[in-house]
Amino acid sequence: MKMSAGVEWAVHSCAILSAATEPVPVTKLAELHGVSKTYLAKHMQALSHSGLVQAIEGRDGGYLLTRSGSEISVYDIVQAIDGPEPAFRCTEIRQRGPFPASAEACKVPCGIAQVMAKAERAWGDSLRSVTLADLNAAFDASSPGSWETVRGWLAGTPTP
Repeated sequence: MKMSAGVEWAVHSCAILSAATEPVPVTKLAELHGVSKTYLAKHMQALSHSGLVQAIEGRDGGYLLTRSGSEISVYDIVQAIDGPEPAFRCTEIRQRGPFPASAEACKVPCGIAQVMAKAERAWGDSLRSVTLADLNAAFDASSPGSWETVRGWLAGTPTP
């Protein structure tokens, strides 16, 4: 399954937002991740339209999550960025070629479509089972003290 690069950027940004205590400007998120501000801003707008983040206007503005990190799954973010379209789209090629199947014979999905749908459900279930809080806990366990460094940097506090 192929996802856009925007998914990675959005998941990282949402993870940061779930640990932030104040709105985070897109310029700071882009700088932190070393990515294009304009491209990231497009994805932040998609997250805003999906209701996952809220844009705060003004001098001290930026983005905040609309819910806690324990209430937002990785699947939610993927859907906001890449949309709800399934990865596999059956075009019923059984109805083409020299031996086309009848429409009646194609009322039941073929084995290929069934396998692909099952894989997509498993993929979605796996992503639904992981929240931003889970990601942050795993990151914190693998890199102790990193969140404090990132929070300090976002707040403009020099890091050691």
